[in-house]
Amino acid sequence: MSVIYFLVPIGLVMLGLAIWAFIWAVNNHQFEDMENKGQQILYDDKEERQALEKEDKIKSNNKEHL
Repeated sequence: MSVIYFLVPIGLVMLGLAIWAFIWAVNNHQFEDMENKGQQILYDDKEERQALEKEDKIKSNNKEHL
């Protein structure tokens, strides 16, 4: 029974860290545009990659103005 006095606070600390990590990720735009970033590595041509990066910048600028 005394183990529960140790495990409950450890669990609460871990829960707090998980919530903090999620809030940090949302505030730092880690969940923005999840499809294009994963597909960029598949493109061999520099021009295609640059076009995607320009498109990403335009999207992020538009989202900031909203």
